[in-house]
Amino acid sequence: MGVVKIMPCLDMKDGRVVKGIHFVDLKDAGDPVENAAYYQQESADELAMLDIAATVENRKTRLEWVKKVSSVIDISLTVGGGISTLEDIEMVLEAGADKISMNSAAVKDPDLVKRAAEQFGLEKVTVAIDARRNKEMPSGFELVVSGGTKPVGQDAVAWAKQCQKLGAGVILPTSMDGDGTQAGYDLEFTKAISDAVDLPIIASGGAGTLEHFYEGVVRGGAQILLAASVFHYRILSIKQIKKYLMDKGLKVNL
Repeated sequence: MGVVKIMPCLDMKDGRVVKGIHFVDLKDAGDPVENAAYYQQESADELAMLDIAATVENRKTRLEWVKKVSSVIDISLTVGGGISTLEDIEMVLEAGADKISMNSAAVKDPDLVKRAAEQFGLEKVTVAIDARRNKEMPSGFELVVSGGTKPVGQDAVAWAKQCQKLGAGVILPTSMDGDGTQAGYDLEFTKAISDAVDLPIIASGGAGTLEHFYEGVVRGGAQILLAASVFHYRILSIKQIKKYLMDKGLKVNL
């Protein structure tokens, strides 16, 4: 087990950070630039910025947000939302992102993952996989796209394996059943993905307590722990989480 990383996530809409439950009922959670600077100071290892309405509204990620946020941090920034072409990826990376995350576009055109990895390097390509429980699927998890609104009729774990073959560098699984609930990561889904691939896994969706972060690593098999609500509403601090993980015997960068 390597070093465990903490990754706050800025969910963006209309230039503000927002947070919802199960991807809806969005509330304002502040300014992205202020939040980013604060999280770096708090010892975040990486930062994610997801334009959550981009795919649904068929709009490109706002490059000015990427420029502003990347200008106040030195840590790695992953940007996602509405990225559907190699040109999009190039523009987002040029605006200051270190990595991009794609979801719906990759499902629609799996070859995009391959081309992106070949052109920009696999370490820059994160594939986000949203799923919900469905007993009809071999793994019990069905892939959903368009911000969690459209089921695809495809097995989410099989898709993760395919993404690894295509050249993805990181997998970010989110369970629709857990998003924003602060009831804990969906460990069953995270573990199913981490068992299926040999890539770094970002646990996402539902972290609410110190134990949840620990479980994400020990039971979910994740190396990177993403959270939003607990950080935006200052319920837990990154330092507090790192100290807790360290006391439990995990490696973290303080």
